[in-house]
Amino acid sequence: MTLDERLRKIEEVISDEDFRKNKGLSNEVGYYIFDYPAEEEIKVRKYLENLKNKNKAKPQGYELKIYDLYDIMIDLIEEEGLLESCIEMEEIDGMDYLISSVYDLLKMDYDSNYFNTYIEENTPDNSIVFITGVGKIYPFLRSHGILNKLHLVFDRAPVVLFYPGKYDGQSLMLFSEFKDENYYRAFPLIR
Repeated sequence: MTLDERLRKIEEVISDEDFRKNKGLSNEVGYYIFDYPAEEEIKVRKYLENLKNKNKAKPQGYELKIYDLYDIMIDLIEEEGLLESCIEMEEIDGMDYLISSVYDLLKMDYDSNYFNTYIEENTPDNSIVFITGVGKIYPFLRSHGILNKLHLVFDRAPVVLFYPGKYDGQSLMLFSEFKDENYYRAFPLIR
């Protein structure tokens, strides 16, 4: 199936009431991955924006919530007044130190990390959660880390991670180049 065909199929899949009941195969919580070639990022973003606008204009019994991980991270850094400090930190201490500091700010070692709390607090009932920004937020965070932590605390809405790379049902490969940790809990959204 081409990317365009797969994108067109998303609306059909998420409109299905069984999908929205948030149970996947084997009665597991509904976590899904939609992988795509990284070079098609703009096409995917435009499609998702159109789908969100369509859902707002003509609700289908659910609210589509799209969370861009990178934008959420930058908003927190700005709210804390740390943007200039982060720029200086990278210049003085290097990128690895900056990554570690941001990771700590986001409390990623905890189940109640910033992203989990943000998604939980901003997702109304009868929603579908789309997570984007995986490529933009790299190397600060890895997608398997986000999903592993979110899976422990959030189960009231289906979650779809839009992944610029490859997912074979077990392994994630960001940008089709960087092997991530294995992740077995998510199902491919479109087969």
